[in-house]
Amino acid sequence: MLKFLLVVILVAIAIYLTTRAIQRRGVAPMPRPRPRRPEPPRVLGPDDDPDFLRDLDRKRKHPEDPDAG
Repeated sequence: MLKFLLVVILVAIAIYLTTRAIQRRGVAPMPRPRPRRPEPPRVLGPDDDPDFLRDLDRKRKHPEDPDAG
């Protein structure tokens, strides 16, 4: 029983000393994530513009409508 307790104490001391040595060197266990750069705003072309597409649908459905074109 005494031998087992001595082994447990020695393992605990070894873990403690290893942890202290790592802390003193300043080694971080996990690197910090880099902040993400915001993406530049996406340029909308005429085929992506909802108003443009809505007007095209309106002109296709009612070609003789004077307000449509």
